[in-house]
Amino acid sequence: MTFTAPADPLGGGPPPSAEPRAPLRRTLALARPAAGRLTLATVLGGCAAAAAIGLLATSAWLISRASEQPPILTLTVAIVGVRFFGISRGVFRYGERVVGHDAALRLLADLRVSVYRRLERLAPAGLPAFRSGDLLARLVGDVDTMQDLLLRVVPAYAIALVVGAATVGLVTWLLPAAGAVLLAALLAAALAVPALTAALARRSEARQAPARGELAAAVVDLLQGAPDLVANGAVAAQRARVARLDDELTVVAAATSRNAGVGSGLTAVLGGAAVWGALAVGIPAVADGRLDGVALAVVVLTPLAAFELVAGLPMAAQSLERVRQAAARVFAVLDAPEPVVEPAVAAALPAAPDGHTMVVRGLRARYRDDAGWALDGVDLDLPPGRRVAVVGPSGAGKSTLAAVLLRFLPYAQGSVTLDGVELATLDGDTVRGVVGLAAQDAHVFDTTLEENLRLARRSATADELRAALAAARLLAWVDGLPEGLGTAVGEHGSRLSGGQRQRLALARVVLAGAPVLVLDEPAEHLDTTTADALTADLLDVTRGRTTLVITHRLTGLDQVDEVVVLDGGRVRERGTHADLVAGGGWYAEQWHRERETEEVAWARR
Repeated sequence: MTFTAPADPLGGGPPPSAEPRAPLRRTLALARPAAGRLTLATVLGGCAAAAAIGLLATSAWLISRASEQPPILTLTVAIVGVRFFGISRGVFRYGERVVGHDAALRLLADLRVSVYRRLERLAPAGLPAFRSGDLLARLVGDVDTMQDLLLRVVPAYAIALVVGAATVGLVTWLLPAAGAVLLAALLAAALAVPALTAALARRSEARQAPARGELAAAVVDLLQGAPDLVANGAVAAQRARVARLDDELTVVAAATSRNAGVGSGLTAVLGGAAVWGALAVGIPAVADGRLDGVALAVVVLTPLAAFELVAGLPMAAQSLERVRQAAARVFAVLDAPEPVVEPAVAAALPAAPDGHTMVVRGLRARYRDDAGWALDGVDLDLPPGRRVAVVGPSGAGKSTLAAVLLRFLPYAQGSVTLDGVELATLDGDTVRGVVGLAAQDAHVFDTTLEENLRLARRSATADELRAALAAARLLAWVDGLPEGLGTAVGEHGSRLSGGQRQRLALARVVLAGAPVLVLDEPAEHLDTTTADALTADLLDVTRGRTTLVITHRLTGLDQVDEVVVLDGGRVRERGTHADLVAGGGWYAEQWHRERETEEVAWARR
C-alpha cells in the first residue's frame, strides 16, 4: 500500500481553514466565554463613573445652596446624596476591578494554555520558525498586553459613551447652551484626541512588540551561549548588540510616553475649555433669569468630573494599537501550520503480544514542498527484537528518518506501518507511546536527577528508577553522591558531564519502557572514548529490543543485525557489519579511517 500525504508545507501562513479575521476581532472572540463577567465589570465601572459625577454635581449644589444659609432640612437630601455617591463610587470601583481582572486573568490563562498547546503541536519540526527568546516574549509579554483590550479599551469607550451621554443630558436639562458646549468638548476629547495620539503612536507601537521580542531573544542568546562567547572572545560584541536593542526599545518607550503626554495635555486643555465655556454661557443665563444661581455651580463644575470619562481615552487609543500588534504576534503562533496534521478519526493500534513491527516502503519525505527530498525511496524492516543501525554522511537523511518514524514529520509518499497500520492514520501520541526516542540533544531540566528520570514515568517506583540507572551505567555514580537521586543537575544539566547527560537520557528511555527504540546520535558531542563506551552500553541495554540506532560512528555496529548506509536520502548500502567491511564501499572506507584515527590517538598517549 502506498500513502500520499496531503500538501501541508511547513512555511508560514494560516492553515486553509483559518478565518482571516483582524487580530482585535479575534481577541474579542476569545473573550466570549467571559462576556458576562466583562459586561458586569463595565456596568460597575459605569456606575463608579456616574457616582463620581454625581458626587461632584451634588457637592457643587450643596455648597452653593448652603452659602445661602437655608433651613438644614432643605440640605438633607443633598447631604445624603454626597455620602451615597462617595461610598458607592469606591464600592463600584472595587467591584469593577475585581470582576474585570478576574475575567481578564481567566482569559489570559486560557490563551497561554492555547499558545502552549500549539507550541506542543509544532514541536519539534515547526519550532525553528521562531526564536526561543522571541517565543518567550510572545507567550508572556504579548499575551499580557492583549488583556488591555478588555480592561482599558472596550470598557473605557463604553463607559464614556453611556455615562457621557447621561451627563450631557443633565447639563442640557439645566442649560441647553452649556450642554452643547460640554458635548462639543467631550466629542473632541473622545474622538479627535485619541485619533491624533493613535496616529502618532502607530509607528512606535508597531515597533514595540517586535523590539521587545528581539531584545528577549538576544538576551537568551547571550545567557545560553555565554561559554562559547567567552571562549571565542565574542562577549563584547553580543553585549553591544543587546545594548543597542535595549536602546532601541527605550526610544520606542519614550516615544510612547511623549504621545501619552500629548493626549493628556490636549484633554486637559479641552476640559478647561469646557469649564470656561460653561461659565461663558452660564453667567448671562443667570443674569437674565434662565438659570438659577445655585445651579450655575453644577453647570460649571460638572464638566470637570465628566472629563474623567475621556481622560483615559488617548491612552486607550495607544493601547488599542499595542494590543493589535501583540495579538498579531500571538496569532502568528496560533496560526502556524502544524508539521504533522493529526487524523480526524485516529485508527486503533492492534494488540501486539509478540512485539511491535515497523515496515517502511518507498519512503519519501521533505521539509518543504519546494525543497528536495530528504528521504527518497527508503525501505526498512524493524520486526520485534531486530536492531538496525543507520549511518551515513551529514545531511544523508538519518535524523529525518527518525523524525518520520516518531511522527514528528509527515511523509509525502510511500508507506510506513506500525503493526500493519499506516502511521499517518495514527494519533501522534499513540505512535510515541510505542516508539521511544533518545536524541543527541535530549533536554535535561534544572531540577533533581529523580525528577528528570520521572519525566519518563511519574508512577515509577524507587526500584524501577534504580534499575533504569543501572541499565544506563549510572547507578554506582548516583549512589556515590551525597544527595543521591536528590542531587540537582543545574540548568541544562550543567553539573553533569556530557556522557552523564546522555546516560541520564538513556535511563529515561529505559524507564519509559517503549517497545521500539530510536537512538538518534546518542554519542554526538562526546569524546571518542566516552562515545565508544556509551555506544557499547546502548547496544547492551537494547539487546532483544527492537532498536534503530542512528550514528556517525561505526564502533560496535558488529552487534546489530543490519547496517543501512544512507546518502542523499537514498539507501546506498545495506547488510551486516562484516559484509559491508568486506564490500569495499563507503562503509568499509569509513571503518578503516576510524581505525586508523584511533590507532594514531592511542600511539600519542
